[in-house]
Amino acid sequence: MRKRRLLIIGCGDVARRALPWLARRFHIYALCRNREQAAELRALGVIPVPGDLDEPATLQRLAGLAEYVLHSAPPPNQGDDDARSKRLAAVLAQNAILARGFCYISTSGVYGDCAGALLEESQPAKPQSARALRRVVAEQLLRRFGRRTGCRVSLLRAPGIYAAERLPTERLRSGTPALLPEQDGYSNHIHADDLAHACCLALFRGRSGRVYHVCDDSQWKMGDWFDRVADASGLPRPQRLERTDLQARVSPALWSFMRESRRLSNRRLKEELKLRLRYPTPQTLLDGLRPMG
Repeated sequence: MRKRRLLIIGCGDVARRALPWLARRFHIYALCRNREQAAELRALGVIPVPGDLDEPATLQRLAGLAEYVLHSAPPPNQGDDDARSKRLAAVLAQNAILARGFCYISTSGVYGDCAGALLEESQPAKPQSARALRRVVAEQLLRRFGRRTGCRVSLLRAPGIYAAERLPTERLRSGTPALLPEQDGYSNHIHADDLAHACCLALFRGRSGRVYHVCDDSQWKMGDWFDRVADASGLPRPQRLERTDLQARVSPALWSFMRESRRLSNRRLKEELKLRLRYPTPQTLLDGLRPMG
């Protein structure tokens, strides 16, 4: 039986973790911007496709290339929309071959601060930063693309992504403080391997225009997360400060992240995508890192 064709846009860490699963089911293509990236992709068994989402003239070769798409490229760092996703959708819509599965990795930051409330995917997005607003715009235009073309577009809203090599140890070493426990907010987490597997399953099981929270079962306060990582890494726990003092000590970008509090339901992830979490909480990973003695 002929293998399906998959196009990856943004073949970074998460997409690369998905490659072993995907390679058994697809011929894999990936957009790349330079020769170095092309060589890396070939070594991974991926067919590189030269192009740049910021240069529309380079994208024409994507039309009709694949039946499935995994899109994890971020929006631009400025502006109030996502011109990259807009260009991608426009070129893919030129050919009717793309009418099956499309998975987009978005962010749970689209909800803004919800004062620790437990959210289902039906919760309206209320972005409170330009970064989150651009993600909302990307989701909306990709939903329209799906309705226009018949492509089954799934939107995966991911929270903080971690792995053994993606822990906030540098932040701990630099002494960045955290909020006092009584003022602290909830954060959400997903291991990079579990997110990669969720992307794979969404290509086949995701419902059209459907949002999925790709998060684990933990409901930790942000400071608790840093404390646990510090303990597992043999580093000092962060100093705890009041909100006004902390805001004065950290960058505006970091404060926009730390001031938000919400908890995410992962019911759809388990019931519809049928993902079995390899890392039900970050403690699964941290227990293996804990210093001896």
